[in-house]
Amino acid sequence: MTVSGFGAKAMVFAHGFGCDQNMWRFVAPAFADRYRIVLFDHVGAGGSDLSAYDPEKYSSLDGYAEDVIEICRELKIQGGVFVGHSVSAMIGVLAAKKASDLFDRLVLIGPSPRYIDDGDYVGGFSEGQIHELLDFLDSNHMGWSQAMAPVIMGNPNRPELGEELTNSFCRTDPEIAKRFARATFLSDNRADLAEVQARSLILQCSEDVIAPPCVGEYVHRAIPGSEFVLLDATGHCPNLSAPEETIAAMEAFVQA
Repeated sequence: MTVSGFGAKAMVFAHGFGCDQNMWRFVAPAFADRYRIVLFDHVGAGGSDLSAYDPEKYSSLDGYAEDVIEICRELKIQGGVFVGHSVSAMIGVLAAKKASDLFDRLVLIGPSPRYIDDGDYVGGFSEGQIHELLDFLDSNHMGWSQAMAPVIMGNPNRPELGEELTNSFCRTDPEIAKRFARATFLSDNRADLAEVQARSLILQCSEDVIAPPCVGEYVHRAIPGSEFVLLDATGHCPNLSAPEETIAAMEAFVQA
């Protein structure tokens, strides 16, 4: 965990699957003059303590939400801003549901409450596609990382971005990554959205294979009073590919 910046109010950044706190290096500094900046790695990622991993606890996103609450309690955070990318958007929703005093604002970047299509709900993947993806990861972590990371990142004209995400995926503990992928891609947090009390901003990329625009719009409709911004950015990681646009949307939200 890294704590920096100035200000009484905290801004907690949570990274997505296969990433670590370094993914915020272009965004977090923009807020360090006004906020206490909190960066951390989910168990199994970055510099986290692998011995802290409990397969039962982390079999669902609730275990990760409990970690967010524990970090915030340790730092005596109340009424902070939570910034969650990808799966961490739902982890933040769960944390805010369990401990409503922690955050008065949520910034959800590329959120998806359910990745699998279900009736009228479009998550972006069929159940078969998700199980193929998980089976591929189970059998060949490195191959999966090299194949999937550039697709997730998008921006093929900037191959260095896909390469960074590939390297990040490959650094993640393989066994934990497999379990985290199941907790992520088989999750269904649609029912949790209506209970969000914090002011919420949904940041959606205009092209995103992991969380297509219709998913971001669904989250916006489901969270009472939420704001929605469709970014010009493409891919699933605007914190890396379009940090200036991401910062500008966040600034408008936190200052309002």
